[in-house]
Amino acid sequence: MKCFLIDDDIDDQEIFSMAVQEVSDSILCYFADDGVKALEKLHRDASFQPNCIFIDINMPRMNGIECLQHIREINRLKELPVCMFSTSADPSIVARSKELGATDFIVKPPSISTLSTMLTNFFTSNQLIK
Repeated sequence: MKCFLIDDDIDDQEIFSMAVQEVSDSILCYFADDGVKALEKLHRDASFQPNCIFIDINMPRMNGIECLQHIREINRLKELPVCMFSTSADPSIVARSKELGATDFIVKPPSISTLSTMLTNFFTSNQLIK
């Protein structure tokens, strides 16, 4: 399975990767440092088909909400599970994300084990793992 994280924080990318490995070592993580780079990769490489995408809200150049909107305009990704992944739990941002097609919203937890549990729940509920 391919998991694509769009997040400008290298430390958060590393933590996410460690948490994913706790869930299953068969999950491959791919990263983009911001929404612009992510969209370039998704448009440039039509063979790159992640099974799910996680998007940070606060990023330079293009925020997570804008990135989500653009991803949902790509035909091959319209039905793909997309989870917003942020330190903010602002109810208006959560609502706007869901409105624009986010499958879920995860607030970045303080520990890798908690994140692993949250990711397991996300992957299971979206039938990405059993």
